[in-house]
Amino acid sequence: MSIAWNDSTPIYRQLRDRVVAMILDGVLKQGDPLPSVRQVAGDFQINPITVSKAYQELVDENLVEKRRGLGMYVTEGARDALLKSERERFLREEWPTLSARLDRLGLSLRDLMAALGKEESR
Repeated sequence: MSIAWNDSTPIYRQLRDRVVAMILDGVLKQGDPLPSVRQVAGDFQINPITVSKAYQELVDENLVEKRRGLGMYVTEGARDALLKSERERFLREEWPTLSARLDRLGLSLRDLMAALGKEESR
């Protein structure tokens, strides 16, 4: 897990978002263990409390579960739940801005598909 921290978002939130991305990308699958708090804190030179806060958010969202004495594990159905919530968030928060920009630039769905086809042929 490699992360380039930015100053605009709290580190615990960036760490949480990175774990979410790993679940969505299939890097972490249901039943997989998360790295320990100490390991992540040491690897990224951050406070263990910061890692714990990120992991606690994931627990609160039922994406990971604590197994006493064993650590944190990705819950069953975490990826499906994330796909649903991330799609809804995208359509609610990001799509309106993106759609307005496409309109301003005069880009159509056909233009986007053509650009995608050019990228895939490279």
